[in-house]
Amino acid sequence: MEYTVQKLGRLAGVSTRTLRFYDEIGILKPARINSSGYRIYGQKEVDRLQQILFYRELGVSLDRIKQIVTDPSFNGADALKEHREQLLDKRKQLDLLISNVEKTIALYEGRITMTDKEKFEGFKQKLMEDNENKYGKEIREKYGDDVVDKSNEKLMNMTQEQHEAAARLVAEMTSTLAEAFKTGDPAGELAQKAAELHKQWLMFYWSEYSKEGHAGLAQMYVDDERFTAHYDAEQPGTAAFLRDAIHIYTSMKK
Repeated sequence: MEYTVQKLGRLAGVSTRTLRFYDEIGILKPARINSSGYRIYGQKEVDRLQQILFYRELGVSLDRIKQIVTDPSFNGADALKEHREQLLDKRKQLDLLISNVEKTIALYEGRITMTDKEKFEGFKQKLMEDNENKYGKEIREKYGDDVVDKSNEKLMNMTQEQHEAAARLVAEMTSTLAEAFKTGDPAGELAQKAAELHKQWLMFYWSEYSKEGHAGLAQMYVDDERFTAHYDAEQPGTAAFLRDAIHIYTSMKK
């Protein structure tokens, strides 16, 4: 069966503007343009749109989705299996959060007691699984399962006070890095302070520190567009500046 933009939009629950944008960026081209100039989509395009919407639901960026679905080795059946596993993980996260909310309601009503650890268990689990879904594959390939598993275990055992301390470090590092970036000198005092704060933040999650690992993570901030987009959100070039500062800090770059 074939669909016009309007019909496909109604079928999938997306706007015609979205479908036209997907065409413009090359992520979902129509099968053909008919004699009247209308975009016409076939079954192949319907299946691809389903995959795109699955990835969007999982929080994957459009640039990354385009890389995935246009890869010659892309396999629709394998992708659906992966989607299923990720959605099941997402359901587990929601179930855990719902359970946490229900326990908290019972706590306020005086029906149960909760430890401080129980109060934040659902949030830590969600954070861990969100990180796995977004970056798990790349991180595990780079550092190995054992390192990542130990990091996840450390996260799950963190106290609320440690979470708050880590959050304060992130805020301090972010402001310091922004000021350092203005100097343009990754070897300068401010930039090296930002690198030190970054190391301190890492140690809330890493079981042990290594200069090589720190430098490798900094390089990933530049190599992986998702990390780059995060650090460059306010000022383009920040990810590369932080990478350079950390490489100097770890003596990986003279």
